[in-house]
Amino acid sequence: MDFDPQGRRLPIKIDTTSNGEFVPLPLTKEQSVARRHAETFVGEAAKRRGLGRRQFLTSTAGAAATLLALNEANAALGARGGLFDLSRDAPFDDQLAQAELGKKEFIFDIQTHCVDPSGDWATGRDGERWSRNLLEVFGQSANCKEGYDCYSARQLLKEVYLDSDTDAAVVSALWGAHGSNPTPTDYAAEARAIIEEAQGRDRCLIHGGVMPNEPGGLERMEEQVRVHGVAAWKLYPQWGPDGTGYHMDDPVGIAFIERARELGLTIVTAHRGLPLPGLEYEYSKPGDIARVAAAYPDITFICYHSGFESGVVEGAYDPQNDKGVDRLIRAHDENGFRPNEGNLYAELGSVWRHYMSKPDQAAHLMGKLLKHFGEERICWGTDSIWYGSPQDQIQAFRSFQISPEFQERYGYPAITPEAKAKIFGLNGARVYGLDVEKLRKASTGDHIGRIKQAYVERPNPSFATHGPKSRRELFRLLELSGGRPG
Repeated sequence: MDFDPQGRRLPIKIDTTSNGEFVPLPLTKEQSVARRHAETFVGEAAKRRGLGRRQFLTSTAGAAATLLALNEANAALGARGGLFDLSRDAPFDDQLAQAELGKKEFIFDIQTHCVDPSGDWATGRDGERWSRNLLEVFGQSANCKEGYDCYSARQLLKEVYLDSDTDAAVVSALWGAHGSNPTPTDYAAEARAIIEEAQGRDRCLIHGGVMPNEPGGLERMEEQVRVHGVAAWKLYPQWGPDGTGYHMDDPVGIAFIERARELGLTIVTAHRGLPLPGLEYEYSKPGDIARVAAAYPDITFICYHSGFESGVVEGAYDPQNDKGVDRLIRAHDENGFRPNEGNLYAELGSVWRHYMSKPDQAAHLMGKLLKHFGEERICWGTDSIWYGSPQDQIQAFRSFQISPEFQERYGYPAITPEAKAKIFGLNGARVYGLDVEKLRKASTGDHIGRIKQAYVERPNPSFATHGPKSRRELFRLLELSGGRPG
């Protein structure tokens, strides 16, 4: 089955899809113009190459053509902050396109998601909300043959490991009460086994989801370490069984941190920023993760989403700004952290995807993170499979560069190949203790390497996204869930 035989979908996805945790925003005028120009340009390039549109778009040259078309449209509209640094001949030369846009780096995605397809979790208030979310709001449900299989670990295997350049990934927990969470730790462990059967050891790690403000939340941590071998913890401080969250440096958060330290598993990731609709905004603010990181230097803290807020225009860093990524940067600096030092990291899940088609904002986002956190304290994550395959996020970041004008005006560093390699995977591998060279050597000989080698000869990416794409879809979700997320 060809997912898009007419070649209607672009390989670099410019759409309104949300991960279900924020209201989808309409495309800006600039994004709409850029997408229309790309749709026209790739058709002309395919015709010039003597290829069918779908055949061209599934090639690296097709991705290069899309990115170059976005450059042209953005430049015509006055965007000067960033661009995709590719040769103009790349769409017409497969070897050149592969040299510039093909796989180079070790890629470790520390934020991916899948769902237990059995649906055993779809009970209780949170489970029912998640079920409505996945089946009535997320567009992928039309492709589910049975239950929730279109969000399963096997779907993750295809989208992330076959249809992208990702080498290793972390299956990240979702929020929800015990027994009503779509990614319970035992299914995450099953997902790891499925992926490792194909991929080999250490290609998939799992998070232990902890809701420390839920009865029994702290008690279940030991089982997650002892039985399931989780690699790190995942927190959603916005969530609470009664709708009230907690701060990471209040008694609830401190009790969790102390328990993590006792168990000897000292990597803590937390959803910060990105307020969840229907829950209190105060508990989404990212300042607490910087405060606890300063107080507990023996524990590694990774700020998922980097304090991002949809709808916030990211500009040059303003310490007085109490919105978006600037909040995390201010907390980072106020708590004594310096570039490339310390135990606090920023993660790019959803935030890079949200801004990668807005070149000025993307330049500010990456420029100020690099300037304040440094290239060794930023980790790659994509929030897939909500956005489908992460390959477009990878190709966009691989080719993205901050313009010389913005570098000079704002003091941003260039994004060097070395910086990209660290962000794509080396930083995360250091935190999680992966042996990068061993994984690289094994990648061509293990089972997934052989599968992928055969697959790339006739790739069949969907170029589809799976989350809600409009305010109507998300508010339908909120109506079904009584005004609460999920």
